[in-house]
Amino acid sequence: METVNIRTAAKHDVPQLLELMNQYIVDFYKCPRPSDDSLKRLINHLLENPYEGIQFVVEKEPHHLVGFSTLYFTFNTLEVKRMAFLHDLFVKPDVRGQKIGEKLLQSCVTYIRENDYSHMIWETAHDNLTAQSLYDKIGAQKAVWLNYEIK
Repeated sequence: METVNIRTAAKHDVPQLLELMNQYIVDFYKCPRPSDDSLKRLINHLLENPYEGIQFVVEKEPHHLVGFSTLYFTFNTLEVKRMAFLHDLFVKPDVRGQKIGEKLLQSCVTYIRENDYSHMIWETAHDNLTAQSLYDKIGAQKAVWLNYEIK
């Protein structure tokens, strides 16, 4: 297994990150493809406003991205600290099975611990057993809170 480098996203990553995010949105989640301009605005917003969120990228070799994750930040009133919401975690299908997703997830956990966040939450589909297996493997626990949504 080759080594991978996980780091925060940088301006020069935007073209590859745009491609990865489209694979995640369209190919994996089967959602409509967003405009390139709107997706670039989101990526650049996070690069310019790291207090709101951060993206990590996975380099399998220099300048070749194979995955990303996105953390958004908010506040936890009960613990009077900031908390993180892991919104995205994606690894290209052709490199799955190499523990890259686990390393990427661990990078997010390390980040929130090093920066004194109260906790990190995320959600996954009830039928995404592969992801659930990964989350169980790293010692994550199912939250006691129920998720609701409205559109």
